Amino acid sequence: MITSLPPGQTVTLHDMQMYYVDAGEGEPLLLLHGYTGASNDWAFCFDELASQYRLIIPDLRGHGRSTNPSGEYTQRQAARDVRALLDHLGSGSFQGIGASGGGNILLHLATQQPERVEAMVLMSAVSYYPEQARKIMRSYTLEQVSDEERQRLQQRHPRGDEQIQELFRLGRAFAEQYDDMNFTPPYLSTITARTLLIFGDRDPFYPVSFALDMHHAIARSSLWIVPNGGHVPDLNAPFVPSLLPFLRGEWKRE
Repeated sequence: MITSLPPGQTVTLHDMQMYYVDAGEGEPLLLLHGYTGASNDWAFCFDELASQYRLIIPDLRGHGRSTNPSGEYTQRQAARDVRALLDHLGSGSFQGIGASGGGNILLHLATQQPERVEAMVLMSAVSYYPEQARKIMRSYTLEQVSDEERQRLQQRHPRGDEQIQELFRLGRAFAEQYDDMNFTPPYLSTITARTLLIFGDRDPFYPVSFALDMHHAIARSSLWIVPNGGHVPDLNAPFVPSLLPFLRGEWKRE
């Protein structure tokens, strides 16, 4: 298993510089990291996926090597950025995998342009932020993280503590956003993509009932609840072998 992605490149999109990796052969597969993550979070499955797909793996606005001059962040804006990247790369329809905030971005993409998203895997994505998540967000500070997690953050974000502190500030602001993540069941029902929802049954942010509600609302959806799994549950060995048949459309619907 590799520990880092191949070198990427940077493009100017909207008001920002977006860093991304474009590698592999085949149909485009978009990989979106979670909030405070970075493109290299996908290194663990890069080899297996790149052998079958053209992987498009960006650092989202303000994350990793991408900039964020606006000083603001919403999942909706991040979706516009990603859509602009796909346009720049000449990618029409695509499939996607998103972890947490990356999955939230895929929800925006799949409702903004339903015909463009063929299939998507949403790991701990959510239709709206419940109060228990907002409570965690309000107390979101760098001082609370372990030394090990702080080291991971520093490895992801090359501009150091200033960049990381800015991400934490913007993350706290999610607690007071009510129009960014606000997908009602009728809105979710407009999604036409084959969708796999992956939830941990011990997610501190979102009750597992959210997964069931989203599953009922999205017509072509499947549900994978991970026992004893937290937020973005660790799937380890079964992740890619289970996902590939889903992405190929081989999972049964009945």
